[in-house]
Amino acid sequence: MSFSDPPDCPAALIQPVREALLALPARPPRIAVAVSGGADSAMLAVAAAHAARAQGIELLLFHIHHGLQSMADDWAAQVEALGAMLGTHVIQSRVRVPGDSGKGVEAAAREARYAALAALARDHAVAHVLLAHHRDDQAETVLLRLLRGAGLHGMAAMAPAVTRDGVQYLRPWLGVGRQAIRSAAQALAAERDWHPVEDPTNADPRYTRAAVRTRLAPVLDERWPGWQAIVARHARHMAEAAQVLDEVAEADLQSLEPGPDRASFSLAAWRALSSARQAHVLRYWLAGQGAAMPSDARLADLLRQLRQLHALGHDRQLRVEHAGLAVRCHRGRVWVEPA
Repeated sequence: MSFSDPPDCPAALIQPVREALLALPARPPRIAVAVSGGADSAMLAVAAAHAARAQGIELLLFHIHHGLQSMADDWAAQVEALGAMLGTHVIQSRVRVPGDSGKGVEAAAREARYAALAALARDHAVAHVLLAHHRDDQAETVLLRLLRGAGLHGMAAMAPAVTRDGVQYLRPWLGVGRQAIRSAAQALAAERDWHPVEDPTNADPRYTRAAVRTRLAPVLDERWPGWQAIVARHARHMAEAAQVLDEVAEADLQSLEPGPDRASFSLAAWRALSSARQAHVLRYWLAGQGAAMPSDARLADLLRQLRQLHALGHDRQLRVEHAGLAVRCHRGRVWVEPA
């Protein structure tokens, strides 16, 4: 396997990538970096080129062409130029972002991007894709989820590693600040005359994340310098707390005499739990059945109905529908089935 000499890159950017790769159970034959052409993903590609070469891993660059901006073709060309600089293959995928999904352009584009990345990973036998989210992105995500009323798991924000559609996505830079990355991108431009693209939506306050970045963040910067590190640390603490609560919920679920497929449990055993643990294990059980988290109102209604049932659970036919599933109770057993 041959490698080109990648451009210089600060050790502070390379080391987290190297550690993320070394932490994998086995050394992968190849990895990919999702590259938009912006400064963050471009510098992640450069750092990954250093780390991959040191470990004898083949590196690919995945670029998703959304076609949402008039400059999209130019961005793709910039990524191709970056791949040539690094001596690695660039693989592109063109996607169409539906404008009528009801989820908003940001969410629809994100879903299309992940679907395309998963397809590329399958086609090219890649099990691990690196994403360039950094500490400032993490802090913005925490703020957005707080304002949207997210629960504990939501406040944990982005995880360093997550598996989706059979692909493990790694975020090695959640502890790295935006300024360090941008400084490295400026040095790359000076060294190799390669310039990252600028997505205008990143500064357009009509988009939610851009509004946080352009309107809220400057106020926080002035009043609480370094707030991003504080908020990102909060996310790590929330992730640890969420893991502990999941372990408690798993123990509680095991105490509820679950069925072999875990699709049912004992109503009487559930009632023996405290109110808070009743609610938490119910959320945990629903999540285990593939259901989206219920709203507070929907969960409160389900809790009320379960608590009001006859002790044997067969005085009436409970049926509460949620996310394509129906929760029912009969003869003292609560179970879930397709609605």
